[in-house]
Amino acid sequence: MSIWWSLHLRRDAASVPLARRLLLGTMETAGVDPDVSFDLSVALSEACANAVEHGGGTARGGMSEAYRVTAYLDGEKCRIEVADAGPGFPGATGGGRSRPPVRTAPCEAEHGRGLGLIRELADHVHIGNKPGRGGAVVSFDKILKWREDAPLVAV
Repeated sequence: MSIWWSLHLRRDAASVPLARRLLLGTMETAGVDPDVSFDLSVALSEACANAVEHGGGTARGGMSEAYRVTAYLDGEKCRIEVADAGPGFPGATGGGRSRPPVRTAPCEAEHGRGLGLIRELADHVHIGNKPGRGGAVVSFDKILKWREDAPLVAV
C-alpha cells in the first residue's frame, strides 16, 4: 500500500491545522495506529509552524510566500517533508548533509522547542537547506503500526 500527497500552503497560521487534519484523516483511513498518527501529526504541526514563522518574506502583491508539505505512506514507513523559501538553517548545507544545532529552550518558553520535539517523535529526522535557491527542508520518518482492522495494511 502506498499513499502520497503534496500541499502548497500559504505561510499563514491557519494552514497548520489544515495540514495536520489531512495527515490524520489519511492515516485513520489507512488504518494506522492512533498513537503513531498523533506523534506524526504533532511533528508535522511543529514543522509547519516553523515554516510559517521563519519560511520567507512576502511575495509580489503582498501575499505571503508558500511552503510545501509532502507526505508518503509507503509500506511500513511514513515520510513527511516540509520545505519553505526562507533563509534556511544557519550552518546547514544544501541537501541536508549537515545537522544544524537544536537550541534548547527553557520549559516555560513558548518558542524554540519545535525541532527538538520532531526529533523525539520521529524515528529519523533530516534537517537542512534546499540546494540552490535556498530555504529550509525538514523531513522525518516513522515506522508505522497498524490497527487490527486496518483496511489498507501494507503488504
